[in-house]
Amino acid sequence: MTDYKATLNLPDTAFPMKAGLPQREPEMLKHWDSIDLYGKLRALGATRPKFVLHDGPPYANGNIHIGHAVNKVLKDIIVRSKTLAGYDAPYVPGWDCHGLPIEHKVEVTHGKNLPADKTRELCRSYAAEQIEGQKADFIRLGVLGDWGNPYKTMNFANEAGEIRALAEMVKGGFVFKGLKPVNWCFDCGSALAEAEVEYQDKKSDAIDVAFAIEDAAQLAEAFGLSSLEKTAYAVIWTTTPWTIPANQALNVHPEFEYALVDVGDKLLLLAAELVESCLARYGLEGEAIASTQGAALENIRFRHPFYERFSPVYLAEYVELGAGTGIVHSAPAYGEDDFRSCKQYGMSNDDILNPVQSNGVYVKDLPFFGGQFIWKANPQIVAKLQEVGALLKHEGISHSYMHCWRHKTPLIYRATAQWFVGMDREPAEGATLRERALSAIEQTEFYPGWGKPRLHAMIANRPDWCISRQRNWGVPIPFFLHKESGELHPRTVELMEQVALRVEQQGIEAWFKLDAAELLGDEAAQYDKISDTLDVWFDSGTTHWHVMRGSHPMGHDQGPRADLYLEGSDQHRGWFHSSLLTGAAIDGHAPYRGLLTHGFVVDENGRKMSKSLGNVIAPQEVTDSMGADILRLWVSATDYSGEMAVSKQILQRSADAYRRIRNTMRFLLSNLSGFNPATDLLEPQQMLALDRWAVDAAARLQAELTEAYDQYRFWNVYQKVHNFCVQELGGFYLDIIKDRQYTTAADSQARRSCQTALFHIAEALVRWIAPILAFTAEEIWQYLPGERSESVFLTTWYDGLFELDADAELGREFWAEAMAVKVAVNKELENQRNAKTIGGGLQAEVTLYAEDALAAQLAKLGDELRFVLITSYASLAPLADAPVDAVDSELPGLKLRVVKSAHGKCVRCWHFRADVGQHAEHPEICGRCIDNVHGAGEVREHA
Repeated sequence: MTDYKATLNLPDTAFPMKAGLPQREPEMLKHWDSIDLYGKLRALGATRPKFVLHDGPPYANGNIHIGHAVNKVLKDIIVRSKTLAGYDAPYVPGWDCHGLPIEHKVEVTHGKNLPADKTRELCRSYAAEQIEGQKADFIRLGVLGDWGNPYKTMNFANEAGEIRALAEMVKGGFVFKGLKPVNWCFDCGSALAEAEVEYQDKKSDAIDVAFAIEDAAQLAEAFGLSSLEKTAYAVIWTTTPWTIPANQALNVHPEFEYALVDVGDKLLLLAAELVESCLARYGLEGEAIASTQGAALENIRFRHPFYERFSPVYLAEYVELGAGTGIVHSAPAYGEDDFRSCKQYGMSNDDILNPVQSNGVYVKDLPFFGGQFIWKANPQIVAKLQEVGALLKHEGISHSYMHCWRHKTPLIYRATAQWFVGMDREPAEGATLRERALSAIEQTEFYPGWGKPRLHAMIANRPDWCISRQRNWGVPIPFFLHKESGELHPRTVELMEQVALRVEQQGIEAWFKLDAAELLGDEAAQYDKISDTLDVWFDSGTTHWHVMRGSHPMGHDQGPRADLYLEGSDQHRGWFHSSLLTGAAIDGHAPYRGLLTHGFVVDENGRKMSKSLGNVIAPQEVTDSMGADILRLWVSATDYSGEMAVSKQILQRSADAYRRIRNTMRFLLSNLSGFNPATDLLEPQQMLALDRWAVDAAARLQAELTEAYDQYRFWNVYQKVHNFCVQELGGFYLDIIKDRQYTTAADSQARRSCQTALFHIAEALVRWIAPILAFTAEEIWQYLPGERSESVFLTTWYDGLFELDADAELGREFWAEAMAVKVAVNKELENQRNAKTIGGGLQAEVTLYAEDALAAQLAKLGDELRFVLITSYASLAPLADAPVDAVDSELPGLKLRVVKSAHGKCVRCWHFRADVGQHAEHPEICGRCIDNVHGAGEVREHA
């Protein structure tokens, strides 16, 4: 037998089938570093339009988790896709470095009683160490950025820039000092931002407490009664007994109906709608003897249950009827609504009782409970109420309650003197901050759209922003307050710039070491230098100022705004929120044009990642075992607008999809062996119809993919690319061209046409996957034929694709119909294989009984119909002539009949042909192969 293998154009490539990503990816990182890819991109982008994605800083504490990986990979996909789209898309990674978690870590490690300057020194060192660890993990994920020069909020320039941002807001009239209830953590010893609060279930004491009337005649008049024959009590319900010692008022809704209920030995004042449920809770029976609107009760005084003071009734629309009694006890130091209500009725800051100290312990001189921690005092307060006869009901309940996100301990509202940014305060000029921020939201694009109403609701309803903290590790609020008046120094903005200049050189220590006389001279004795630091959300919320217009200027032809901020959904109350407020205050608009929000990562059952559940997927483990590209592919394939499910099984499915894409690219590369695009590339009009269709399909897909990338719909990119590899390529085109690619002459038009299409598709496909499979695309890039740049990322979307002419005889509709016919034939061939009638498709001869219109279409292929169907013979016949044993297909107007070929098998092309054995010199091969090996070669017109 003659060996004809040498006469075939068999696939050949050094591109490995086995990815070996954990080993190859670090080598690719070295390659990018060696060619200074990031630097080359910045030089290349000098004349390009700018696209700025501003990095929301992760906190410099702890190892990165899967949520960090999702965030950074999404950003990298966007930056790389925008680069390929022809933009200059810099990426400057950053870190949040100040704040309590780092200070707490230092205290745990080194003790709580360190000098303040030593604490700051250790915090700075710890943050720097944490950044290096996180940076290495982000780089390993393939995230391309300015890693040699990231921004850090603890860099001296950024600390100084933050002070200047605060000065801009002071100048604008947004900053003021006030006494207000703020979220307070006893463990932190400080106020907390809204974003630092989380909700957990908590067991509490729920109590119903009776406040005796002070002026019975006044209450009788309010109810239209001549007098009261029994003592009347206003009843409140609360889950915070510890606030009762600070009670200073009672709140009723002006429009609710209230009833005076006779329960035998006394009268109870309750919301009429809740009388029945309240009496049932107290185990009492009674009847309403009178009713009135809440407005009639205004300023009527009741007596505190165990202190010699009064609690007047104030009207408040925040009172609800969902639970309780319809009357709310008001302790203005410990509730936002309480505080607001009491202030509206003229209560001064000095009048507000605030017996709870910063550590959660009552002041020593508080009668009955002085010196006790509030949670431990709860039972004693309940007992005291029982003792004085004021307790109507006591029961334990479990309810959602605010906790510190760091210490996981319950918080309270606590009135403290803090610095605030006023939401509705009249600024120096223009609209209020709330109005500016709400207007800015309307001008922002949201991805997904539900982010808009969410952020709008938060801004519309939020209180003033408390920006001061009582910590050591933070950017100072460099204010001088007059010792007598408490007013800011009249040259505050000027003084802040002088402080910023010092901080720029020495860091925040410059303020804490500063002698006031250095700046104030003889005035120093009249002023106090405050020691408060800024909320860490102010640090990150002003990066648009001290990074984008400071340490890392990112010039933009449309002004100093980022095109996109991208973070998790919790940042609507975090970084998105604080950045919006500072941007609106300083510039009058948001610092971003678009906001992209991604969901949290959960396991396949929708549960949060937890070590105790054993469902944690560490990104470091994935990169070490499977490779970063598998993780990146999973991120792209997942709809980030909701929760993102991940598990080992889900990642394995991503690995399977990766292999399909990699194997497709390997097929393209192996069949481009010997192809030189400089000499072998054909013009479209020289190519076969099927090859032109394949390039057209790629061109149409590229338009869809670039739109999906622009709209940040990466799961669409994944689906479309994967489907293209599986269906149009793997399920149709690549199967069909194998015969032509392998058996025709190496430099024949038939083969070069095919290779031209493969080259165009490979050039496009490698770019399509590059933003997602960054390492693999770069690896593929090295194996593609022809002259090319050092990196796929130094190019743009491929511009060599072309579309079919609208009037092409074998156009898109034709090939769509041919694909449908092939699917029908494949199904029957599989049935015949399973029945062992045939061994493979080439052993089959198929007759298609088609209706006239379909037959006319398929007839255009002539004898090449068999190559499309991948059978040795294919013929057409009228549908009416279909024999009884013809098989119905799922395609209307088509029946088919498959028989096993009786002819000999060509050992070269494996087709079963009548002329095999008919040629004396070459008895083992068919006439077509003889012509391809020894003659002029066969001519293909279509496929």
